Amino acid sequence: MTRIALFQSTTGIDPGANADALEQAIGEAARGRAEILFTPEMSGLLDRDSARAAQNLRGEEEDEVLARCREAARRHRIWIDVGSLAVLVDDGKVANRGFVIDREGEVRARYDKLHLFDVDLPTGESWRESNVYSAGKGVVLVNGTPVGKLGLTICYDLRFPGLFARLAEADADVIAVPAAFTVPTGKAHWHILLRARAIEAGLFVVAAAQVGRHEDGRQTFGHSLVVDPWGEILLDMAEKPGVGFADIDLKRISDVRSRIPALNHRRPIPDAVTL
Repeated sequence: MTRIALFQSTTGIDPGANADALEQAIGEAARGRAEILFTPEMSGLLDRDSARAAQNLRGEEEDEVLARCREAARRHRIWIDVGSLAVLVDDGKVANRGFVIDREGEVRARYDKLHLFDVDLPTGESWRESNVYSAGKGVVLVNGTPVGKLGLTICYDLRFPGLFARLAEADADVIAVPAAFTVPTGKAHWHILLRARAIEAGLFVVAAAQVGRHEDGRQTFGHSLVVDPWGEILLDMAEKPGVGFADIDLKRISDVRSRIPALNHRRPIPDAVTL
């Protein structure tokens, strides 16, 4: 059994305050004997006011939140999957970038969100991530973590099963899905999609999420989840901020895959024929 922790946060517009909250969560996870802590998408800054947010954006080397997470990981001897931070990149845009930090405080992996959320919702909400963010270009799997091989995704990636299939085919044991889901889409699809991705891939899905009313006025769905390979929910943190814990047994993966060996039955899909 491996004990993991999830931080369900209501991230605000002040990186310093957000770093304080992350440090507290890291300490709580370590005291709870978790070997790795998962945090949500945009753990360091959540601000829809682009002009105000720009004043707090930094390159990776200067990012206060990342530096403090690395120091806390080293101090508490715990791995951290920092779901994502907004970091400046060379093209003048911003990367929505996840980081995996080991217990020595070293960054073991980076992942830039592949799929950008450009939508107009029936509620009147409009989101254009591509106006600000650069899309990632690679699929990332991290070896040697406390949860075995860890596949990385971010939020909207959840709607693209091909990415999860690619990670499963690369022998991932756990896929992280840090998120800041809106309330309407969360109510409609969050639980269904996470359970489906876990079942399809035959592995564990760990989804740390933003929750509640944020300083910038947005509202996020919460319900950070841990889902096992059979689609059973091991943890649902509902709509309250804080740190939650789950114990996962990686042997469950081989048990489920032996019962339904769908990964072994996959075949190349031919082009569709219109008749």
